[in-house]
Amino acid sequence: MDLEARSLPPNIKAVLLAKLREYKSDLNNLKSEVKRLVSGNSYSSARDELLESGMADTLTASADQRGRLMMSTERLNKTSDRVKDGRRTMLETEELGVSILQDLHSQRQSLLHANNTLHGVDDNIGKSKRVLTSMARRMSRNKWIIGSVIAVLVIVIALILYFKLK
Repeated sequence: MDLEARSLPPNIKAVLLAKLREYKSDLNNLKSEVKRLVSGNSYSSARDELLESGMADTLTASADQRGRLMMSTERLNKTSDRVKDGRRTMLETEELGVSILQDLHSQRQSLLHANNTLHGVDDNIGKSKRVLTSMARRMSRNKWIIGSVIAVLVIVIALILYFKLK
């Protein structure tokens, strides 16, 4: 019993070892009392009575110890089942976490791709803006050139008409 009690978890082991020491001391007290009675000049009936009561106490103690041991074994089995359930839950949680991390990774890749596409579109918009600005300047310059040519032609026609009519 001592070996089995020492192999149990610390919280159960301390209680069982204390009870075991108590039982050992009770057993030693009973042995010394039996030796004292056997060595002394006692009546045989008193000795028989003492031995019978000692055997009954031993059987009762043994039955109590067996009951406690069975109860401890049952608790240990229940704890083992709870540990197995906890481990199963932990594995399921870990699997779920891995799945979530994979989903987050794919979403991150999608966001990075969208960000790169957005930067590409932004660059294209910048180029388009520069081209449109350049076209607007050329158009404005061409208007001024055409306006100047028309003004020069009007002045030339006016001068020709002025000199001819004069």
